[in-house]
This record gives sequence, structure tokens and C-alpha cells, in this order.
Amino acid sequence: MASTNPKAGEHVVLGAGPCGLAAARELCRGGRTPIVVEREQSAGGLASSFTDDRGFIWDLGAHVAFSPFGDFDELLDDMMGDDVLRHERSSYVVYGDRWVPYPFQHNLAMLPTDEAVECMVDLIDRPRQVVRTFDDWIMTNFGAGVANRFMRPYNAKVWTVPCTEMSADWIAERVATVNWRTALANLVHGRVTPGWGPNSTFSYPGRGGIGEPFRRLADQLPDVRYGRTVTQVDPHAHTVTLGNGERLGFQQLISTIPLTALVAALTDCPVEVRDAARALRHNQVLVVGVGARGTVRTDWHWLYFPEQVYPFYRITNIGLCAARNLPEPYDGHVSFMAEIAQPAGTPWPDAGEATRDTIRGLVRSGLLPDESSVVSTFVRRVPLAYPIPTLDRTEAVATILGYLESHQIYSRGRFGVWMYEHGNMDHAVRMGKDVARYLLSGAEELVRLPHMGAPAPTEPAGLTGTRR
Repeated sequence: MASTNPKAGEHVVLGAGPCGLAAARELCRGGRTPIVVEREQSAGGLASSFTDDRGFIWDLGAHVAFSPFGDFDELLDDMMGDDVLRHERSSYVVYGDRWVPYPFQHNLAMLPTDEAVECMVDLIDRPRQVVRTFDDWIMTNFGAGVANRFMRPYNAKVWTVPCTEMSADWIAERVATVNWRTALANLVHGRVTPGWGPNSTFSYPGRGGIGEPFRRLADQLPDVRYGRTVTQVDPHAHTVTLGNGERLGFQQLISTIPLTALVAALTDCPVEVRDAARALRHNQVLVVGVGARGTVRTDWHWLYFPEQVYPFYRITNIGLCAARNLPEPYDGHVSFMAEIAQPAGTPWPDAGEATRDTIRGLVRSGLLPDESSVVSTFVRRVPLAYPIPTLDRTEAVATILGYLESHQIYSRGRFGVWMYEHGNMDHAVRMGKDVARYLLSGAEELVRLPHMGAPAPTEPAGLTGTRR
């Protein structure tokens, strides 16, 4: 049973990304003094930002702030004050020589007539089948026309695995469904219906990139130790050993490092836990930034590229997110951030070759007039980008988290729970805040995870690390 009055240092937090920082902040608000351990030299994790030699600011992917959780917006406003920009999202799918407003399946009127008719017929006559995989879900919701033109190629490009190898239990608000009657009316009347989804409006820091609020939050915490790698976690002795030989005792450990890395660091655990960790899969992403002379277009924030003729699956108009992501003069530059996904463990492409391929793709798509306008480039590897919701993912995560929590180890965050559906910044912040509250008072966590079961109606779960 955890002490109700732990001394300073008895809470250790692994990782200074959004989840770990939010957890540490909440612990501090509860009168505790957590130690935060971060392997990099700065805070932010996957929500980090970087400034290149020419003054362009780059994020590690298309990160924007949107949330149904009011306390996430509160954190952003607390850190940034009035320096927060609000946007109405404008995004498109680049399909041949057309820009189809996102979501693709809502806007068939933008396709060539024969293709639109084919998609519409398949949508009406889509198969009724048992849904076991993501591919089953695509076919039963959209039919072959939309599946083959967008859903299958785009998702295979992002996830790097076929849709048949992915489960259908992660989709929720991630993929827009469509009523065929609405789709038919839109097609007949030539209407487009952009704006679907939780990020149809979003916020973005006015300066410093998406990582700025997290850097500021880290600066407010009493004990953040950078450049520390975790080499061992002893679940019985309740100790964490770091690469520099430092050994930290903990009463309760909050980990936001990848679940696979955490299990690998355990000095002892059941074989089924190790087997479950081996079942978890992910992709890797190369982020390529291209800064150029030009004027920022204000009609799109990001574009999706399902076709293989483009190396990237998404381009973000990062200069439109915030003018200060550009060097001065702001109105004389543009910046495009490309994301290129690969299967985990694939040898990284040569940075120069990837940059050249990206620039050629930008020119091909019409986003750049020619290669001579480029003035700056940026390349960053993201070895763990998306946790893949494979068919056995949920069961594996439940096995691992259940064991960890029986030893007062609480794994949270995008890769801490290996769940893309809970992988946005706001989910990460929510998980960090909630697990800290749980440890402080037994308050129930709002983001339900596979090992938790149904939420308790009234009585708090307690402080023993178990769940009903």
C-alpha cells in the first residue's frame, strides 16, 4: 500500500514529454516533489520543436492543439498567455491533379465524374461482413471505390502495414464515416463538406513551435534531469538505474517511455509480459523540412498524399500555423514539413537523398515553383512515431500494464500505453494529470485503458495499483 504522505523523491517520472510533464506538474500541485528523468537534452518528447540555422522552426510532425479536455487548453494558455493562435483547419487530399477537401469520403463531388459514380455505387452497395480488421471496417463503411482510391493506399503508406493486419478497435473519432444518402446528395448538388473531426479548429503557439509550452512547463518543475537514459527498473526493489550510474528509489513510478523499452529494462517479470512486449509494433518517420522563398498560402494547413509517386504521406504548411515559424521577413518565406513513414527497423534513407526526393515532390505537387527557391532544409529521425494497432495489440497492452501496476509502476502516454487512439498531445496530458491524481487521492482516470475494466460508479479505486 502506498504511503499517503510520501517524502520528496518518492515519485519518479520517466520522460519529459507532454504526459510526463503534466504528471509532474500535478504532483507538484499536490505538494510532492517528483524527479523527472529525460534522455534528451530538452523537454517535449514527440512534441518537441527545433530551430534550424536559417531561423525556420520545425516540429516533429503535424502537431496541433485541440481537445475536448478543458484542462489541456488551460495548460496551453497558462504557458503561453495571450500568445496562442486559433485556426479553422483547411486540409485536402491530393488526388491526381485535384485537391479533394478532407475527408475524402465526404467529398466525392470533387472526383472525375466516372470515378465519383463508381465510388457512390460501391458506397451504396458495400459489403456486409463481420468486422475483424481495419480493412473489414473500411469495406463495410465505404465500399471498394473509396477503399482503393484513398483508404487503403493512404493508410498503408502511413502505418507501413496492410490494413488487414490492423484491428478495428482504435478508430473511434480517427476516421470519418459517411451516410450514403448524404454523400449522394452532396454528389448530385456538387457540394463539399470539409470541417469534420475534432481538429476542425485548433490552436498553435504564437512562437517557438509546438514544443514551446512544454519547454516552459519543464522550466517550472523543481527537478528535471536531462541526458539520462534508463538502463534498469527493478519492480521489486522499486529502483531505477540510469546510464550514468545514478540509482533512484521510488515508491510510485510514472513511466512515459515506450512500453517496449520499459519492459526491456525490467530486471524481472513474467515470461508472458516479455512475450506481450514483443508483440507490439510501430513505424518510424523521417521528418523533412523545406524552407524557401515565397509567400505563405492561407488556404490550407496540411495535405494528404495517398499516391506512391510522392515519398511523403503528409505535408504541413507550418508557416501558416505561426508566422514566427519563419525567419524574418515573415512574408518572404514559406516552410513545408514532410513526413515519410517506414517500417520499424528499416535502414534510414540518406538525408540528402530524402531531402532531394521531398523537394522534387513539392515541385511536382505545385507547392514549390522550382528547386532554386529553397533556402534551408531540416531532417530529423523519429524512431518511434506511431504505435500500430495490430490485431493482438490491446490484449498485449492489458497484460503488460496489469503487471506493472501490481508493482506501483504506471505507464502512460502515447507509447506508454501503445494506443494511437489515445496518442494526441491532449490525451497524453490528460493521462499524465489523471494518473498523478490517482496516485494522490485515488481519483478515477478518465482515459480508460485495456487493463482497467469498466469504470467504478462511485468508490475510488484506491492506491494499491490495482483496478476493478
